[in-house]
Amino acid sequence: MTFVDTNVLLDLLKADPHWAVWSERNLDRAVARGPLVATDIVFAELCVGSPAIEDVDEFLGSVGVSITSCPKAGLFLAAKAYLEYRRRGGLRTGILPDFFIGAHAAVVGAPLLTRDPRRYRTYFPTLELIAP
Repeated sequence: MTFVDTNVLLDLLKADPHWAVWSERNLDRAVARGPLVATDIVFAELCVGSPAIEDVDEFLGSVGVSITSCPKAGLFLAAKAYLEYRRRGGLRTGILPDFFIGAHAAVVGAPLLTRDPRRYRTYFPTLELIAP
């Protein structure tokens, strides 16, 4: 199983001229190793730019990504990572989506496909990343 970050999916959805090829290639590699999944936070982020929930469901189905809810252990880890972020001087906002995404992948022991690894490397050092 491989978790997929929102930015990778948006690259495909928006046909990003710089990243779409990289994202598609790495999704293909990941699916060869097993199922593609995304946490429900990724689903919510994709819904921001979509007029209908069905559009998001159809897109995710077309790329073979299923949605899974974050377990309590992941939510706890996200909170602790966010606390460390705040201690290091991070901006005071709601818990950022990356903390939920990274924590979910970390607690189930699955790699995360992302093209923005900075925060994941810092706050989830044991998380395997597939990144540029």
